[in-house]
Amino acid sequence: MTETASAAASGASATERFRTDKAVTAASPKERVDLLAREVIDALHATVRKHKVTYDEYNALKAWLINVGDDGEWPLFLDVWVEHVIEEVATEHRQGSKGTIEGPYYVPGAPDQGATGTVPMRDEEAGTPLTWTGRVTSTDGSALAGAKVEVWHADSDGFYSRFAPGLPEWNLRATFTTDDSGAFEIHTIKPAPYQIPTDGACGKLIAAAGWHAWRPAHIHVKVSAPGHELLTAQLYFPGDEHNDDDIASAVKPELMLNPTPSGDGETVEYGFVLDPVRD
Repeated sequence: MTETASAAASGASATERFRTDKAVTAASPKERVDLLAREVIDALHATVRKHKVTYDEYNALKAWLINVGDDGEWPLFLDVWVEHVIEEVATEHRQGSKGTIEGPYYVPGAPDQGATGTVPMRDEEAGTPLTWTGRVTSTDGSALAGAKVEVWHADSDGFYSRFAPGLPEWNLRATFTTDDSGAFEIHTIKPAPYQIPTDGACGKLIAAAGWHAWRPAHIHVKVSAPGHELLTAQLYFPGDEHNDDDIASAVKPELMLNPTPSGDGETVEYGFVLDPVRD
């Protein structure tokens, strides 16, 4: 029997990946925890009082919260509905390129393809070929040679390697290292819009609230260089019907690509400006 992707399996993988890669490196002071916890709880209390929440609704919430944990979907829930505001606050000081959310499906250590190369993919990978060129510079305009550009995105069915069965380990995941002028050239395929998993707890919330589950087509990137702040972003394509109502609220106009037809595919130029690490 062929294994099929499921929210529970994807959620379990995302949870395990978070535990592996996102170990907490510093504890917040008790005063900070006290402040944030009290304000979040007070906001919940205010909602209950304002809308006269019933016991049936309260018990439905408890059951749903338990279901989110059972499905391993806390990374998905937090990354879809909360992370965009965390990112906004964390990067509001930056003068360089805009970023956006990481999402739950990043995996470090993707194969390095040099300054020019092709993202690993299956033979006859579905999608329009895309050639993407750009440069990585600092805010003073100087080229950042040896900068890392990590790229990952879903396939034409909306699945990410390492989080869905049947995909090669590094499918549509790669790292590129800029040349002496800070330049890179990436060959991949243009991804398609997709729905976040809807057969788990997050899908139940979406259905109950009458929302849609769609994310516009996007390419994930992490761009890093010594002495500079890490940039995490997603790049989008004009004309996608969900650019204006992305369920993850992650689209920004500065992250929109402008591809043009070229041969049997498309080409696009888009670079990154990194902020130096603050003293």
